[in-house]
Amino acid sequence: MSQAVSDQPPPSDVPPGAGPGQALPPGSVAVPAGEVFAIASEYFEAGRLDAAERMLRHMLAARPEQPEPVHLLGLIEHKRGHGEAAAALVERAIAAGGRRPVHYRNLSEIYRLLARLDPALTAARRAVSLDPADALGLFNLAMVLYDRLEVKAATSAARAALEIKPNLPQAHMKLGQSLLLQGEFAEGWEEYEWRYQIPGAAPLMPKTDRPHWDGRPLGEGERLLLIADQGYGDVIQFARYISWVQARTREVVLACSRELLSTIDRIVPGLPAFHRWEACPSFVAYCPLSGLPRLAGTRLETIPAPIPYLKAESTLAAAWREKLAARVTPGFRRLGITWAGRPTHNNDINRTIRLETLAPVFDIANVALISLQKGPAAAELGGYRGSAPLINLDPEINSFDDTAAIVENLDLVLCVDTSLGHLAGALGKPVWLMLPHAPDWRWLLGRSDTPWYPTMRLFRCPGPRRWDLLLPQVAEAVRAWAQSPDWAPGFAGP
Repeated sequence: MSQAVSDQPPPSDVPPGAGPGQALPPGSVAVPAGEVFAIASEYFEAGRLDAAERMLRHMLAARPEQPEPVHLLGLIEHKRGHGEAAAALVERAIAAGGRRPVHYRNLSEIYRLLARLDPALTAARRAVSLDPADALGLFNLAMVLYDRLEVKAATSAARAALEIKPNLPQAHMKLGQSLLLQGEFAEGWEEYEWRYQIPGAAPLMPKTDRPHWDGRPLGEGERLLLIADQGYGDVIQFARYISWVQARTREVVLACSRELLSTIDRIVPGLPAFHRWEACPSFVAYCPLSGLPRLAGTRLETIPAPIPYLKAESTLAAAWREKLAARVTPGFRRLGITWAGRPTHNNDINRTIRLETLAPVFDIANVALISLQKGPAAAELGGYRGSAPLINLDPEINSFDDTAAIVENLDLVLCVDTSLGHLAGALGKPVWLMLPHAPDWRWLLGRSDTPWYPTMRLFRCPGPRRWDLLLPQVAEAVRAWAQSPDWAPGFAGP
């Protein structure tokens, strides 16, 4: 979202210490409202939201319908995650006469995050019409169009933004995502490289004078640093490229989160890895794992898929085989489920559902539900009311090793777009992935399969957050699977 800075100071004079119904303190001097608003804007930029709000409330006590303070209050509510309140305030600011492009641009983004995509599109187009030369307005339009799955139009809007401002990182990133989603990998990978230049993006690594690796072979004694960037699922997906790297340089070391160290060791046995930057050895170049498909020249037809490229730890797998055999009725098919991802993920609101949303699959005969859900969402299991037996493994899952060993002993995994889908796909296990309406680029458009994981089946939400329309389709497929006469352990259908 664009940041709000008023170029039209409100006309009232209100001292910072005066609130509704308060008289000015003896000896106080009125501060011009423009200065008060400027200070409030500085507080907002610095993340001091409470202080900014107090100053804005003082301004509005005298004149409640000043568009700029009301607009900035809306952005404060947006920062706090109060989308409906933010929308109401920005709407109020526009009704009060705040008709600058930034007002419509911000309203569009708030609507987009609320999945109100029709009014989001109207507001985005209004912002562009008011200032066709505003690159940020065109970028916001591209964001809305992407979420509406009008991907070619999103691509055009991102290109238009870059014609105006060629070095706008977020427009490059959105262009890259749009191209990759359409399978246009050659240009898509190049645009995707802008992701770490987006303002506010977490740094890839500590500052270094070493270059980004260009894919050329390195000589004897020249060490390459790979960085397991982005989320757990991304790391599992792109770890398949490490063998390609090792063919080009003998000395490779990986920076990786502690949680995935053992998983990486099973994908690439013996690869030196560390999880604290203090332990980083010297290196001559670096590269994030998510940058390897570009360097490898990956195209749709050349995606490496040596499935399985991950195996569960054998002792753990055997232990879980015994545990599940003792807890699942013989003859019941084992369906692993998760419904929520990491709450801090920037698209979690679109990819995460609630346990109750899965209700259509709760009453299918001869199916035992095995919950692999971790995190706060696991608490929802206390409200389960289905007839299918459900086993909650949350207290017993301590690592990705446990999860992999459990998945090894399931017949099918059903999940939203989280790391579990990647884990099951890398293990070569049947996995059904439920995708939001505007999916992540890697799942392409309109396909029920994916070249990344041959044992994966994709289910696509037919509208923004319309899981209520998708789950009956999923339940029908699960019922057909459960009743399939040629079923055998490990078979989940095409």
